[in-house]
Amino acid sequence: MTFYLIRHGETEGGEVKRYKGTIDVPLSEKGVKQIEKVTECLFRITNPESGSTNLKAVYTSDLSRAIKSAEIIAKPHFLEPVIIPELRERHFGLWEGMSFEEIKEKYPKEFDAWARNPFKFSPAGGESTLEVRERVIKVIDEIIGNNNGNHIAIIAHGGVNRIILCHFLGIPLENIFRIEQDYGCINIIELWDGYPVIKLMNYGLIS
Repeated sequence: MTFYLIRHGETEGGEVKRYKGTIDVPLSEKGVKQIEKVTECLFRITNPESGSTNLKAVYTSDLSRAIKSAEIIAKPHFLEPVIIPELRERHFGLWEGMSFEEIKEKYPKEFDAWARNPFKFSPAGGESTLEVRERVIKVIDEIIGNNNGNHIAIIAHGGVNRIILCHFLGIPLENIFRIEQDYGCINIIELWDGYPVIKLMNYGLIS
């Protein structure tokens, strides 16, 4: 089984680093172009003429930036994205919608603790890393169980993707910030009798 783990494209206002979390922010024009490039790349990889297997399913978070990305990716494969709320981004509590600089200024000690160990520390009123992991990995296991041998795509978010990659790499969750996930990036994960192999990580087509 192969699945393509993709982060949604850039969002409106995406030039400023900000914890959007569960706020529903649409794709920017640049974000749409990023996902169009991802779509072209995936179609070449998964088209039957390439000797591979066409995508059998596309799964997405329920936030509009992910749904729009998934619709663009699914279209040439004649698929309708399957919307899964458990794939949505972490809720950042009091930090939702705030830029990195605003948080550093207002909550300097908390931001430092978060950057040093995102497993032990979480923003006040938000989800913990363990809570996100539990909901995300549970549904990833279900998706894998329903798609044995298939090529599928999963469109989610930076934080969610990092947790999925940590899970398959066997990396402690304290280290999620050691993995970058740019807008519109592609990760390729193969499963051989349940054993994961990361074939590609954070591959970007438009920076």
